[in-house]
Amino acid sequence: MKKTMKKLLPLLMLLAFSSANAGENEIRQSLQSNFPNIGKVEHIQKTPYSGLYEVVVGDQLVYTDEQGQYLFDGNIVDIKTRTNLTEKRHKQLFAIDFNTLPLDLAVKKVKGNGKRKMAYFTDPNCGFCKKLEHELSQVTDVTLYLFMYPIFQGSDVIVRNIRCAKDPAKAWDDLMLNDKAPASATCKTPTEKVIALGRKLHVDGTPNLVFADGTQTPGYLPAAEIEKQLNAAEKK
Repeated sequence: MKKTMKKLLPLLMLLAFSSANAGENEIRQSLQSNFPNIGKVEHIQKTPYSGLYEVVVGDQLVYTDEQGQYLFDGNIVDIKTRTNLTEKRHKQLFAIDFNTLPLDLAVKKVKGNGKRKMAYFTDPNCGFCKKLEHELSQVTDVTLYLFMYPIFQGSDVIVRNIRCAKDPAKAWDDLMLNDKAPASATCKTPTEKVIALGRKLHVDGTPNLVFADGTQTPGYLPAAEIEKQLNAAEKK
């Protein structure tokens, strides 16, 4: 009996794998047929709750049923633990390998001992980016890598002036913290490469923070939360 089971086990595993793939393929076909404008479906995987499947489209995490007939856009929360499962999963799926970031494209700022690390995509005309800078002014012992990502109208000129300044980091702080515009300047900048990088990483808004453990956090965070995530990333 045991020998028979040993022979059957690989076959059963193969059948289970084939069945799962068939289900994912069926869902993919159904979604692309029923939602032709959905874009490229990059990932489909069954979740451990309620028979739902998670679907990644671009930088979005949504859910569907096993036939791919319905789409659910929202957060799934574990009531017992009050854990936002969607947010947790989103961070896992969209984590970035910090060590592969082309940091030479960024403006580097070292504060204190610079031991902790964080990169972020930012735009000079973004209100929340300015708010973020005021919060970062309260954070020390960190090395910051600023990817200047001009997505607002006119931001490309401001970014050029900052990147071409004698001290880009100071020019950035003068603008974002003190509303002192940089002097007009011209030089070769890596802006096009930064834009290409942002698109590759699905950065569609600013600010967008990337911590050393790969956690990607779109949007503004207060200083206390930044400290919390910097410390957590360092421990990992």
